[in-house]
Amino acid sequence: MTLGVTLASTSRQLPIDDTVRLAREARDAGLHSAWFGQSFAYDSPSLAAIVGREVPGLQVGTSAIPVFGRHPLLVSSQAQTAQAATGGRYHLGLALGTRHLTETGFGLPYERPIGLLREFLTALRPLLETGEADFHGELLTATTPYSAAVPGARPTVPVLVAAMGPQALRVSGELADGILPFLAGPRALAEHVVPAVTAAAEAAGRPAPRIVALVPGVVTADAEGVREKAAEALALYERIPSYRRAIELSGADGAAGLAVIGDEEVVAAEVRRYREAGATEVVFTSTDLGGEDDRRRTWKLLGELARG
Repeated sequence: MTLGVTLASTSRQLPIDDTVRLAREARDAGLHSAWFGQSFAYDSPSLAAIVGREVPGLQVGTSAIPVFGRHPLLVSSQAQTAQAATGGRYHLGLALGTRHLTETGFGLPYERPIGLLREFLTALRPLLETGEADFHGELLTATTPYSAAVPGARPTVPVLVAAMGPQALRVSGELADGILPFLAGPRALAEHVVPAVTAAAEAAGRPAPRIVALVPGVVTADAEGVREKAAEALALYERIPSYRRAIELSGADGAAGLAVIGDEEVVAAEVRRYREAGATEVVFTSTDLGGEDDRRRTWKLLGELARG
């Protein structure tokens, strides 16, 4: 199984040099990938391009760029540039975003998110594949008066969507290469998420989708203390309907109930549960909740599991 970690998120922005250092540490620990969140600070594809170029052998990805406030032509340029810079090791993640951030930050109405996602993906795919587009939808237009292809951006950038709801899963299965579920535990994955996106991909004649499960997790001797920190850090997701639904379908009382916290045996067993539930890849987030020693301990275990 492919295992990775997040290096930058909406809650913790590191200087670029420190991010590169951590990426080298992740690679040297045996991890396969490093992922970067998208907030109003760093441009995530640019950061991934820098890290991927500085750290050979490490897959890098964005998790995830909201489609509101962006355009397929610009996102294609960013993604292809990162792909060319990293020698084909970049993975593009997209998201619906949230009403609060969309309307507060961009001043845009958060309307018809599924429709926008469908049109965005429909316009984006030919741009990434051929550098050409001629799309005229209800919500956006994307045409190329001249080529938008970036030299060296091969293979075609894989597109993943942070989808968990039924409609988003259907669109992702039809038009994307996989999904990036967060706070969807093994039960939700096995019973709801994986079957829905897989069925949509099959109906569209597409390959089986990648299931890149993002999981908050820490190897620690202070499970109780770290879980308290997880409850504080993850509480905001309980107010977002799509995450709240995933948490409920997972059988957890709250977001912190889905954090994988404990010793090596506990964490390894939970990674196996995600794999058995259909995850093709697992990416650990929030590994620094218990401090640097616990983070290193967590990465060491994940590296061992990745090599095994």
